[in-house]
Amino acid sequence: MDKVTQYRKYVQTLLTQYAEDDISRDEVEVQLIFDTERDHYQWMNVGWEQLNRVYRCVIHFDIKDGKIWLQQNLTDQNPAEELVEMGVLREDIVLGLQPPFKRPYTEYSAA
Repeated sequence: MDKVTQYRKYVQTLLTQYAEDDISRDEVEVQLIFDTERDHYQWMNVGWEQLNRVYRCVIHFDIKDGKIWLQQNLTDQNPAEELVEMGVLREDIVLGLQPPFKRPYTEYSAA
C-alpha cells in the first residue's frame, strides 16, 4: 500500500473514532465527509440548537503533496500526535491551522 493510501486510511479511522464520541443532540447531525478523490476529510456538525443554526467544521484534514494537513481542530484532542502514533512521520504532518511563519517552530513540517 502506498503512503497516500495509508494516510487516507489513518485520517478516516481517526475521524470516525472522534465522531463516535460526539455528544450532539438529536437536532444536530454528525457528518463525516471523505472526499478521497481530492483528499479532503471533515467531521461536521449540522442542524439546529433551539433557534440557533449549527454549521460547524469540527476537524478538517487535507492530504496535499503526500502530507497530511490539519486545517481545523475544535476539539481538545491532539490528532497530529495520534497520527504519529499510527505511523505517520512528523515531517509528513503540516499544521495548516498555524500561520506559515509559526510552522517551522512546531515539531511538524513547515509545508
